[in-house]
Amino acid sequence: MRDAFFVWLRIALLSFGGPAGQIALMHRELVDERKWISDARFIHALNFCMLLPGPEAQQLATYIGWLLHGVRGGVVAGTLFVLPGFVVIVTLSIIYALYGALDVVSGLFFGLKAAVLAIVIEALFRIARRALKTTALYGLAAVAFVAIFACHVPFPIIIVAAGVFGLFAAKIAPDWIGRLPTSAEQSDRAADVAAASRDAPTLKRGLQIVAVCGALWVAPVILLVLLFGRGSVYPTLAAFFSEMAVVTFGGAYAVLAYVAQAAVNDLHWLNPGEMLDGLALAETTPGPLILVLTFVGFLAGFRDPGGIPPLAGGLIGASLTTWVTFVPCFLWVLLGAPYVERLRSNRALSGALAAITAAVVGVILNLAVWFALHVLFRNVGELNLGWLRPAWPDFLSLDWKAALLSAFAMLAMFRWRFGMLPTLAVCGAAGLALKFAV
Repeated sequence: MRDAFFVWLRIALLSFGGPAGQIALMHRELVDERKWISDARFIHALNFCMLLPGPEAQQLATYIGWLLHGVRGGVVAGTLFVLPGFVVIVTLSIIYALYGALDVVSGLFFGLKAAVLAIVIEALFRIARRALKTTALYGLAAVAFVAIFACHVPFPIIIVAAGVFGLFAAKIAPDWIGRLPTSAEQSDRAADVAAASRDAPTLKRGLQIVAVCGALWVAPVILLVLLFGRGSVYPTLAAFFSEMAVVTFGGAYAVLAYVAQAAVNDLHWLNPGEMLDGLALAETTPGPLILVLTFVGFLAGFRDPGGIPPLAGGLIGASLTTWVTFVPCFLWVLLGAPYVERLRSNRALSGALAAITAAVVGVILNLAVWFALHVLFRNVGELNLGWLRPAWPDFLSLDWKAALLSAFAMLAMFRWRFGMLPTLAVCGAAGLALKFAV
């Protein structure tokens, strides 16, 4: 557990690049380097987390932490995954609210984004090579990519359709899915023993998880209502972001557009430019991309503190927003993980999850393309081709500095076999220098 604590802290401090980058980093650390769990077990957990509302990368960390060390491990892994990013976002939010100047920070993270792009692409190839075992699965991944990237099909529909396909394929055309695992892999023995020795999926356990997480979810909201009244901004923040935590499937990218519209146009917590600044901060700092909501909560509390100093109001708003966003994530994972583990040996379910894995590869490709477009181009719009509406860059807005750094990062990772940390360090320093170069 002590070793795991520092590994999860390391992952949290290096988890740049949104969901794709974070999933890539966890895969490298936990599967490839430390071999704590197998690739199949990692993908199985990822498939489940992709089906849940909320940030899939944080939930994946919680699931694997639970798998290795029970509820305590899940809480530690999930909390550490969020905590460093929360501290960084709050610190930058204070600087932003007071001074509005983040040039040094943006310069540093400008270079880090180029390195993260290379890490994401490397992970995409690695996961695809292991997950896509047949031509049918390659085709399914391609269909999923086109559906979400160009047709904007809702993420849950893609996953459900892939699952139904895999369910039937496992019964009537198993060659389409490929060989399904029949027993635990060698590197999973410790995880199997740990998972089987505790947390049996009983009704009593489920009720305990719901009661504890539910009480933790609402307790600070009740306290703030008692302190500041129902008319303050804090109950509105809690209600709005609690709703987001329950209904937003598909991770951070699925929720950001709706939150931006509501926070800017309906609730008037911030203006469009500030929302974009917050998104830029969340994209280039460690932790889940959904931490942009922490920035929104900070500004809302800072501007309507309810009779206390603005900075105190901002800290309360940021903390409350983060709390009601992530506490439900622990509820979903800790409640459902034992049931998901019991179903690993079911052949029909394994077929469904194999197909979902293929669809998830297409979704990760979409995240990688989205990230690449926003790293390399200053202006990214949408190409209108009727029912096809893919993201499309303004090629005249190519950022040659970002392109140069990204090319270097690709060579460093793929050809020169640099490690992840040296690539991040060199690109960060180069980005800081290039940002202020004449």
